[in-house]
Amino acid sequence: MMKRLIKLLKQNRSLLLFLSLMLVFRSAVADWNHVPTGSMKPTIIEGDRLLVNKMAYDLRVPFTHISIAKLADPQRGDIVIFDSKASNKKLVKRVIGLPTDSVSMHDNVLSINGNTLTYSGSHTLHSDGSETRTENLLGLNHQIKVAGFSGQGVMTPQSSFGPITVPEGHYLVLGDNRDNSGDSRMIGFVPRTEIVGRSSSVVFSANYDNYYLPRQERFFHSL
Repeated sequence: MMKRLIKLLKQNRSLLLFLSLMLVFRSAVADWNHVPTGSMKPTIIEGDRLLVNKMAYDLRVPFTHISIAKLADPQRGDIVIFDSKASNKKLVKRVIGLPTDSVSMHDNVLSINGNTLTYSGSHTLHSDGSETRTENLLGLNHQIKVAGFSGQGVMTPQSSFGPITVPEGHYLVLGDNRDNSGDSRMIGFVPRTEIVGRSSSVVFSANYDNYYLPRQERFFHSL
């Protein structure tokens, strides 16, 4: 039995080497991440597969969170992937607050270090009564989905918080689907050591509502 196993391994050395290198590459260099929920709508939708740059912030020992060298720090507006110990799963969210930032939210209007963010757009309404707006995140424009703003719509318990100060070595992250996201408002600040990479594009997308058929318009879609 052992001889047969050794023979089989020898016969497939090239394949085994390729698979090993592929696993190392996916662990330390780049990978894809499946998004099963709508917490990042409208930026990311259910069924998207994101390309994850695992060398965006650190060079790590493969299959670990041990950093060999820090390459950069997460920036405000980055879409990050992190292994959350608080929720016991991998999450995808947007960085809102950097270390030492003071952040607050009142009826879905964010303020960072005393600067109240501005919101614009065509007030796109959805069947659930929510709307899409463009948020100016101190110079970075991106879309968010909200139940409403001050004096408009129905506020949820997630619509207001703070002010709170982000501790050193941590980040405050939010989902773009502000009233339907399990983010720092539930799991707390995210330690930098939990952040495994950054995403800026969709590789592939499957439509859950249409027999998992591919959404061709979202292939290599920039976030």
